Amino acid sequence: MKKLLKQLELEKNRCQSCGMPLQFDPQDGGSEADGSRSRTYCSYCYADGQFREPGLSLEDMQQRVRQLLRKRNAPWYIRAYMAHRVATLARWRSAGSCACSRT
Repeated sequence: MKKLLKQLELEKNRCQSCGMPLQFDPQDGGSEADGSRSRTYCSYCYADGQFREPGLSLEDMQQRVRQLLRKRNAPWYIRAYMAHRVATLARWRSAGSCACSRT
């Protein structure tokens, strides 16, 4: 149970669009329409209360994650895992595109 709670806490601190840990966001999160900081999305994905690229597909985001991690010399299994995890984030679950729930 402690392990599950710890994992849920870690997930709360990640951008719910790309999966980046919010602690690494140079702007400390995206911005809401009222100018306040978003604690849900990073500044790369979200600004002024909306997604920077609203038409971006799940597959496009997964490809971006893979490319970014490749540039950072992450091992192939980390790139694959993180790209897979994108589908479980709030932006993609609410869009009904989470491949993890399909049978």
